[in-house]
Amino acid sequence: MKQIYKPVLIFLMVLAFGCDADDFAELNSNPSELAEPDVRFSITQAVQDMYSEDYLNWFYTNFDYIFPWSQLTTASVGGGNSEALVEIGPTGSQSIYPNLYANTRDIRTRIDALPEEEKAERLAMRAMTFPIQIQPALTITDHTGSMVYTEGAMAPYTTPPLITPVFDNQETLFNTWLAELDGAIADLTKENQFNLGNQDVIYNGDYEKWAKFCNLLKLKIAARLVNKNRAKAFSIAEEVATSSAGYMNAVSDDFVYRRDVNYRGNGNGFQPGIGGKNIINFMLENQDPRIRVIYDKNDFNGEVVQAFIDAGKALPPFVEEFVMLDNEGNFEGWSGPGEPWVRYAGVPLSPEETLKSENRIYFNQSELYRISSGGVEKSYEATSDYTERITRTGFNFTYPTKPGGRVIEITDNFPPLEVILGSSAETNLYLAEFKLLGANLPGSAQDYFNQGVRLSVERMDLLAKNSGLPYYNSDPVYVNEVMANAASTSLKAGEIEALLTQPAYDLSTDGLEKVYIQQYINFAATPNDMWTTVRRSGIPATGSTYLPRENFLAGGTELTLPRRLPVGTPTEDDKNYANAVSAAEEQGFTTGTNDPTVLNTQRLWFDQENPSYGAGPNE
Repeated sequence: MKQIYKPVLIFLMVLAFGCDADDFAELNSNPSELAEPDVRFSITQAVQDMYSEDYLNWFYTNFDYIFPWSQLTTASVGGGNSEALVEIGPTGSQSIYPNLYANTRDIRTRIDALPEEEKAERLAMRAMTFPIQIQPALTITDHTGSMVYTEGAMAPYTTPPLITPVFDNQETLFNTWLAELDGAIADLTKENQFNLGNQDVIYNGDYEKWAKFCNLLKLKIAARLVNKNRAKAFSIAEEVATSSAGYMNAVSDDFVYRRDVNYRGNGNGFQPGIGGKNIINFMLENQDPRIRVIYDKNDFNGEVVQAFIDAGKALPPFVEEFVMLDNEGNFEGWSGPGEPWVRYAGVPLSPEETLKSENRIYFNQSELYRISSGGVEKSYEATSDYTERITRTGFNFTYPTKPGGRVIEITDNFPPLEVILGSSAETNLYLAEFKLLGANLPGSAQDYFNQGVRLSVERMDLLAKNSGLPYYNSDPVYVNEVMANAASTSLKAGEIEALLTQPAYDLSTDGLEKVYIQQYINFAATPNDMWTTVRRSGIPATGSTYLPRENFLAGGTELTLPRRLPVGTPTEDDKNYANAVSAAEEQGFTTGTNDPTVLNTQRLWFDQENPSYGAGPNE
């Protein structure tokens, strides 16, 4: 056997002696001298780093705080809100440090060092780094205000290394970002640019779409200025509406983050809350198709209803009102709007309501809606949780059937997760808002609004389809094919047109509130934008005839909700201690506290002139 290796050894020796010294020098270079990384791959990595800490952000920040305070859901599955609703414990920690910002600075530095002709062809690639870092940075400042930005990640490029960067206040951040976005738009629309191709995992090298995304980020900043500096907000909106680069105006323009084909979100469950009664009722009254994406169907399909009838067990009253029985008292079908609409139900949100005996139908479900048959016992959910598949796609789903009945599951072929980081719907709904407030925009508020709603419904339907939401094509529990198809949650022909004819979608009265309600619904998949909208708009508004806010009462007293997240107390061993202390003092923040009153009254800069929760819009 050993004789086989002799020819191979001789060949390798000939090859070695045939190589010149330069070849060996290249092959045996100093390992401390790293090869120059490919900028294309660095950009792909930067995009990947835009969405991080998904588990902590969804489990704590979104489901424990933002959604409940915004009245989209309760704070926990199975039970209602308690007085602890206003208390902040752990939070997520969205950050652009150390990876993202260090990478985008490095990309720009390496492109700037190229020969002029080569650099000129890569200006669009360089420009991409600005929206990539600004989008997550907006979330950070929306939560805690001042942050390191203008001097961030500068240590490798300064002598001595800058390791104590200043914290920029919100006004500085917004002005800096607006200038960076304007510069980025100019470079993204230049001709003869290097084709990034599929290394651009968002737009496949379409720089014009990146320019439109920059215009959306400008509108996001303008929206945060609407009660702070309305004239500046109008100026930004007018620039976007007339921009030669265009603005996002089709679902194909949407910024949909896909990490890779195998990324299905976090492997752990997030425990989303139950939908609020008022928002679910609003969407049901208007037959808004987005309810079928934002919230889960309850478990009471026809088979489960019949199982309750057979067991002599009372149905939830909000289910029973739509049940049609035949002459023998068996389930025959649904009255009212029918499937899938009858399968959605929300709950009261006030902590006091949780304790009332008449509300046991919502909060004692595991006890009230439990039946057994043939020695098998099962309990059923009568209300609608927030759809967890918006947050992660890689988990099994079992359709509800009678005790001891068939097992119908989704167990494989899980699609990759899609995360919406900016949409054409959002763009148009902002333009509708600014037009109503008095900005000089070329279109009408109603046209922007209708386009925004249309795009929002279409985007959410695509999200449901691409994320593999159960029931999208049919409800397999129904044996009758007609009923199974009727129970499908996919978008049907004519539904958007019918939605736009509803009075709640006519801007001729209470237009501004109606626009904010649609922004609110559109942001059900992007929690930070929802909370920002709630803070700057005062909706849901107390006493509204459309989407009324519930007072969060405990012991007859209104609970005080935070309007920002806590800021930690700097410690003297922190090299940047002085700047951190200075930033907290400039903002007037008490650090190291989660007292809801402090977090309500010590507001962020952009939030200082905004209406109180439930007060409705500042006209």
